[in-house]
Amino acid sequence: MFAWFDPLYLLLVGPGILLALYAQARTMAAYRKWSQVRATTGMTGAQVARKLLDFDRLQDVAIERVAGELTDHYDPRARVLRLSQGVHDSNSIAAIGIAAHELGHALQHAHAYAPLRARQAFYPVAAFSSKAWVWLLMAAFFLPSIEGQQALMYAAIGCLSAYALFALVTLPVEFDASRRALVVLESSRTLNVEELGGARKVLSAAALTYVASAAQAVMMVIWLVIRSQRR
Repeated sequence: MFAWFDPLYLLLVGPGILLALYAQARTMAAYRKWSQVRATTGMTGAQVARKLLDFDRLQDVAIERVAGELTDHYDPRARVLRLSQGVHDSNSIAAIGIAAHELGHALQHAHAYAPLRARQAFYPVAAFSSKAWVWLLMAAFFLPSIEGQQALMYAAIGCLSAYALFALVTLPVEFDASRRALVVLESSRTLNVEELGGARKVLSAAALTYVASAAQAVMMVIWLVIRSQRR
């Protein structure tokens, strides 16, 4: 909580937080709007995903329904495209756009897309680091010695830097998945021009959340580095 009383924190990380809030609001607004618009084909997100997977000769990739809202993801280890109920069973433009985005990840996996492979390999480290840096930072302020505090501070910086790197690698992966999704939606004639524009708006808004996450992580690293030099 001490960060909120640090003007430098507000100066460096504050804009990233505001961007994240804006991105989340924009994503939800686009999702709500295009969730009300039905595709002329009448196909659900799951049906479109199956059509596009078959269109790209990925018949071995399965589709499953999962609980939650916007919990959609592609599991490269199981080769399963998992869609939330609101996407799996809906024939809205938003649902089809999201389903196609996850298909984009399946295409990346099939084509051995290098950034996706890098993100997969780095994920365990990033998952650990994203939680560890907070505990290390908190522990640093309870140690009596300056040397101990510095050591934990540097460890926290290392962990947060690893997570920031992961967030940066995620950007090309997500942008490319959306690009692939829009290309295949157009080439397969699943959506018309107007519907394709709606799907593009949903995916563009969602992509901004990844930009905000990466910006926050990078600025947090910069803040911690500067903070460590003050001690």
